[in-house]
Amino acid sequence: MDSTVTTTVSGVSAGSFGTVIIILGTLLVIAALLSLRWQRSAYQRIGRGAFSLDESDRTLPAGPPPGSPAARAEAEAEIRQMIEAKSARRVARGQAPLDIEAEVAALTRPAPSVDEGLRDEVRQLVIARNERRLARGQPPLDVEEEVDRQLRDLAT
Repeated sequence: MDSTVTTTVSGVSAGSFGTVIIILGTLLVIAALLSLRWQRSAYQRIGRGAFSLDESDRTLPAGPPPGSPAARAEAEAEIRQMIEAKSARRVARGQAPLDIEAEVAALTRPAPSVDEGLRDEVRQLVIARNERRLARGQPPLDVEEEVDRQLRDLAT
């Protein structure tokens, strides 16, 4: 009598079952490694696409140079559109329409020049305020930005 006994279940012998398990396990490990590799590149692509603004290779259409007459005309046209839309909303609510020309003129008028003495005085006040903020444990303000903001507030 033969000492090796092979059991057959549904036409598969016990010896070939182990081989099938090893082959399937190897294939699954390879599939998992490939999946991880593809998954990593998928995570790197999140947030990128046609509407992403942070891609360096994208060339945005160049507008007119800032400060040029074409740029000022474009800005004035956009401001005019916004004021007209605001006026149309007011009319739809039953309010009086805006004077579009006056609004556009007010928004496009150049900033008034500021006396350097006044600028220095405001800068000293901002520096003193920053010292008080630091003493309270608050972060300091950007001095020049705060000076410009306060001078704009004084002009209006």
